[in-house]
Amino acid sequence: MKKNKNIVCVVAHPDDEVLGLGGTLIKHVNNGDKVFIIILADGENAKTIASEKNPHRKVNAEECSRIIGSILYKTFDYPDQKLDTIPILEIIKNLEKIFDKLRPDIAYIHHLGDLNKDHQIASQSVLTALRPMNRLDLSTEIRSFETPSSTDQSPQEGQNIFKPNFYVSVENTWDKKIKALKAYNKELLDFPHPRSLKAIEALAIRRGAESGYSMAEAFIILRKIWS
Repeated sequence: MKKNKNIVCVVAHPDDEVLGLGGTLIKHVNNGDKVFIIILADGENAKTIASEKNPHRKVNAEECSRIIGSILYKTFDYPDQKLDTIPILEIIKNLEKIFDKLRPDIAYIHHLGDLNKDHQIASQSVLTALRPMNRLDLSTEIRSFETPSSTDQSPQEGQNIFKPNFYVSVENTWDKKIKALKAYNKELLDFPHPRSLKAIEALAIRRGAESGYSMAEAFIILRKIWS
């Protein structure tokens, strides 16, 4: 059985990777796994207030990845909040090429019920690229994660609700996650905003309480295949 795994994390915007699962990615790295980050949109074009714009967002992503110990494999620079203007087949084919090279054992994607449309398209693109009858002959496990200020802003009913069935203790990786988060300091806001450090910690404590740990990150296993 393969001991060390190839992990891909496909996100819509720079900072989603650490907001949603930074502690888990660090844990993968500590376990000897190779973690690859793929970012689809620049995260900046939709901002209309000049003071909120961050011209260093890509540099922030590189710094965050360095702290995590991951590889920032590809940033596509698709327009922020406009992934629905890009033919989804283009995104899928680009991801298929990457997956063919990386041969991921586990893929992390946004929750399908997120309020953010870019998140939805990113998730749908990965699910299609890694569909069971994919031409790549991959049996990648797929896990979805929650993103503060997006997953929690959806109406809490039906398929929008994030119902985790897999928890990862992040007690021992939390300090490094916070350090990585601070690489995106301009994206962090004051409490009670969900992207405040206090709210992010509160979510980790809640998920920990649900799973018997002091702090955890939560996921939905969407597909797991034993081939």
